[in-house]
Amino acid sequence: MPGLAAAAAALAAGETTSRELTERALARIEATRSTLNAFRLLRAEAALTEAEAADRALAGGERRPLLGVPVAVKDDTDVCGEPTAFGCAGTFPLKTADAEVVRRLRAAGAVIVGKTNSPELGQWPFTEGSAFGDTRNPWNGAHTPGGSSGGAAAAVAAGLVPAALGSDGAGSVRIPAAWTHLVGIKPQRGRISTWPDPEAFNGITVFGPLARTVEDAALLLDVAAGNREGDLHRPPPVDVRSAVGRDPGRLRIALSTRWAFTATPKRLDARVEAAVRALAERLAALGHEVEEADPHYGPIGLTFVPRATAGIRTWAMRTPEPRLLDPRTRAAARTGRLLGGPVLRAARAAEGPLRRRVGRIFRSYDVVLTPTTATPPPRIGDLARLSGWQTDRRMIAHCPYAWPWNVLGWPGVNVPAGFTRPDHLPVGAQLLGPAHSEPLLISLAAQLEADQRWYERRPPEQRLSPGRRA
Repeated sequence: MPGLAAAAAALAAGETTSRELTERALARIEATRSTLNAFRLLRAEAALTEAEAADRALAGGERRPLLGVPVAVKDDTDVCGEPTAFGCAGTFPLKTADAEVVRRLRAAGAVIVGKTNSPELGQWPFTEGSAFGDTRNPWNGAHTPGGSSGGAAAAVAAGLVPAALGSDGAGSVRIPAAWTHLVGIKPQRGRISTWPDPEAFNGITVFGPLARTVEDAALLLDVAAGNREGDLHRPPPVDVRSAVGRDPGRLRIALSTRWAFTATPKRLDARVEAAVRALAERLAALGHEVEEADPHYGPIGLTFVPRATAGIRTWAMRTPEPRLLDPRTRAAARTGRLLGGPVLRAARAAEGPLRRRVGRIFRSYDVVLTPTTATPPPRIGDLARLSGWQTDRRMIAHCPYAWPWNVLGWPGVNVPAGFTRPDHLPVGAQLLGPAHSEPLLISLAAQLEADQRWYERRPPEQRLSPGRRA
């Protein structure tokens, strides 16, 4: 499957058809259902109908950025005529309207082939659940692709679709991007509308693209971005597509391996640290000034928990059969009820002071470079069978770096940082910036991509079966 930009160009040039690309995507999705298990549902008949309409439009000379290109969206995103189960079991009603972001994808001409798997209510950095089974990593089927946008990441990494839309509430785009060798962008809060919700998870969750290249991720972000009346967050527009080919200039980059305080044990895997430091050396070789420096996070963790658990409670109340929810989900929803009201309001009020505190680093540096995760991807089942407290501790141990930027609402980009030895598992690094810095981060990521050419490495077909090693 060609990348997003390449597919759009091939369609516009008449070198292929939307029906051909869509049939190929649907066939690959079906062929990997028992191995990768990336999709919660397919829209096979509807997608082919949309593809035929796109082909007629192309033949008539119409041109739109994604006209006829098959893409996928996550199971938390409303698609008209389909349920939005967000990883949960039960019978959900069919939606009567598209989410605003899906409306924008359709306006750009995209064909929505299906909805990708997510753990229950996007809570965990693994994509496993009683409602849909285990989603596996294309690089090594014994390991998770991460979460919560794990289905989207697996689908893109395996070439089932050129790109996919995920969501990121604590790293849920960046973490699976790191663990599947992809580019994943967490944009500025409000860059992409979350409607029909005015905001998602009390402002910590945003939609974001997963793709094999910076160009493809920027293209998907560009067409998905925008707001509508009712959105609580409406940042000023930024031009992300032209940033792909723009020289970022000589930047001051802070290399940080320090994490925010959480009162739980954590350790940075030496292989991950070595990969991120090697990336820092390449950035220095490209002319940037790189030195070690850490943001001062302060008590940011105390503000995350009320916002996240209150968001889980809101979503849990929408489920038609709450008794089918994972016990850990029900416990998180109870915590969200206890931490709502004054505690939640205090957590949100702390965001301004935290932005000022953390943002001091940008007085001296343009970009912060950190590991995306502290470890390579864990094995399937390692976290799924734990208690709630055990899951939280292990989750933070694996993924202590991504979530603070969700509290702040600022953008971050995961870039591939290489593979571990000897098990050859992907790991990633984050490029983090202040408010509205997506163009700078994207231009830097594209410069690094031109040097590293990470898109040339893909998981071979024979490695898509469970337990086979890359």
